Amino acid sequence: QVELVESGGGSVQSGDSLRLSCAASGYTSGYCMGWFRQAPGKEREAVAAIATAVGSTYYADSVKGRFTISQDNAKNTLYLQMNSLKPEDTAMYYCAADSANGRSGGFCYYRQFGYWGQGTQVTVSS
Repeated sequence: QVELVESGGGSVQSGDSLRLSCAASGYTSGYCMGWFRQAPGKEREAVAAIATAVGSTYYADSVKGRFTISQDNAKNTLYLQMNSLKPEDTAMYYCAADSANGRSGGFCYYRQFGYWGQGTQVTVSS
C-alpha cells in the first residue's frame, strides 16, 4: 500500500515561486510519479510526470519551462518546483503514483494513476 502526503502549498503573488513536496510511504521504487491539479469548476489535469526508474520527465505545455518535477530517492519524496507562477496556476495540486515501471516521462504522464494524495492548495493572485 502506498500513501502520499503533499505539502508546500500556499498563497503567493504572480511571479513568485513555490515548491511542493510529496512524501511517499510504502514501496515506490521504479514507479511512475506525477503531479496533477484541479481548479474550481474544471477537470483535473496532469501537470508533470516522472519515470522514477530513469528520471525521465514530461510536462504539460502550460507549465513547461516554469515547473520542474524531481525526486529524492533517499527521502522517498517527490517535488514540484513552480516558478513564475500565474493566477491560472491556482488549483488544488495532487501527487500521484502508479506501479507501472515506466521508462519515459511521457509514458507515465498518460498513465491512469492508482494512488493519490489528499492535495495541497496553491493560490496565485495578480
